[in-house]
Amino acid sequence: MGGVTAASAAPIVLVLGDEELLATRAVAQTVAAARATDPDVDVREYAAGQLTVGEIDEMLSPSLFGGRRVLVLRSGQDARKDLVAALLAYAKNPDPDVQLVVQHLGAAKGKAFADGLKSAGAQVLPAAKLKGHRDRVAFVRDEFRRAGGRCADDAAEALIAAVGNDLRELSAACAQLVADTDGRIGADTVARYYRGRVEVSGFTVADATMVGDLPGALEALRWALHVGVDPVPIADALADGVRTVARVASAGRGSSYQLASSLGMPPWKVERAQRQARGWTPDGLVRAMQAAAECNAAVKGGSDDRAYALEKAVFSVAAARQGGAR
Repeated sequence: MGGVTAASAAPIVLVLGDEELLATRAVAQTVAAARATDPDVDVREYAAGQLTVGEIDEMLSPSLFGGRRVLVLRSGQDARKDLVAALLAYAKNPDPDVQLVVQHLGAAKGKAFADGLKSAGAQVLPAAKLKGHRDRVAFVRDEFRRAGGRCADDAAEALIAAVGNDLRELSAACAQLVADTDGRIGADTVARYYRGRVEVSGFTVADATMVGDLPGALEALRWALHVGVDPVPIADALADGVRTVARVASAGRGSSYQLASSLGMPPWKVERAQRQARGWTPDGLVRAMQAAAECNAAVKGGSDDRAYALEKAVFSVAAARQGGAR
């Protein structure tokens, strides 16, 4: 058992951010830590927008019966001005037997409340949405650790490609994979587990095509069409994949961060394109671009058989890579 966390001991905790999973988890962990310290702690939860100053005064006043209390205020950004004033005044001299936990979306609405709590020394637990690909990879790796397993970056990337970016779905997938395996998760484990039920996107098809995995690309394409993915974004993704590899390959050597700046792309996209560029020649990329352009014209021009146009493009791009690699 670990010791009491800073959040569990802080008289005022501000859970700041708009990622529901992270915010809910931060509040739950803070309450659990308070209960671990005192199993009889009185925990109460309120919607900040519906509270009056009179009610909050009553809750924060010393209890006749003593004992520790945790007051959780959800949606702190909705608190009215008089309530905010009362809580910020209280925050300057909080009751040591009361822990006030305020959950706040962290946007412009109610910003003065969040800033005031910070100024009063509140313990801030960040719960903002993860914006970058690397942040999501780190989240997945942490989720596997929480569930008692471990994984490498390529396995985390494979899981994100299979499940998508929703943190709740990613968290559930990590727990399920650890429960169903020995806990050591590789990209092959993810591929085996999600084959046939992966939420395929056009990028899944494009990524497999660009590295010359023709069976994988065709399987992904057929599955995507089977589950109803629109052909247009698949054609767009394939064209984008070829174009991105061509741009990165022609940009010369350099770190992903240097090239990202000059090409106006996120570093993770440059890294992926650098990996995919191995095995391609300039001539092969020219042929691949022609195939992708023909596919785009057929798919968007109302071709009678858009699935055939996509399949033909996958074969043609894969052939361009093989032909150029000789």
